Amino acid sequence: MIDYVSTFIFFFAVIDPIGTVPVFIAVTSQFDARSKRIIAIKATLVAAAILLFFVVAGEFILKAMAIPLSAFQIAGGIVLFVFALSMIFGESKPEKEVKLVSSKSETAIFPLAVPSIASPGAMLAAVLMTENARYNLVEQAQTTGMMLAVLFVVLILLLGATWIHRFIGNGGASIVSRVMGLILASVATANVLSGIKEYFAL
Repeated sequence: MIDYVSTFIFFFAVIDPIGTVPVFIAVTSQFDARSKRIIAIKATLVAAAILLFFVVAGEFILKAMAIPLSAFQIAGGIVLFVFALSMIFGESKPEKEVKLVSSKSETAIFPLAVPSIASPGAMLAAVLMTENARYNLVEQAQTTGMMLAVLFVVLILLLGATWIHRFIGNGGASIVSRVMGLILASVATANVLSGIKEYFAL
């Protein structure tokens, strides 16, 4: 049995639904209300499909490449830690990804579904949190359920994005993003330590 609260918070940190709101507003600024709803639903579904792919196939891909999961866990923890540091000290998610909108086509796929919702950190987390050697099928299903619950929160926030953004502003979203980065840094450190312990059979 997994810890539902900690798993939910972990995926909330890596997906960062609050930080997606300013990105969504920038991407959809030229669309009417109906189009915004369609884009929100499409982006969330695409992100869900990508993350589910990593849940199902991520570990098999690693095994096909003969990469030990402990090594992937250590590398993944380091990548997540760097990702978390960029959230804390660098440009926050809304600031960084809103810039992508001006130079790329404004679609639900990019930068909204990827990399805003289904970020590299979220893809990595989907693999690490459903590792076959550590979790049985029931626990993997529970973890996947928590991930989908976070994506449902993303959808709700995107559908109410205009009101939420008016309430918290870019500054509020930036603060939330940095707090989530701190939580993510702690989780990443725990992943690295766990990987080292497993790799060296300590």
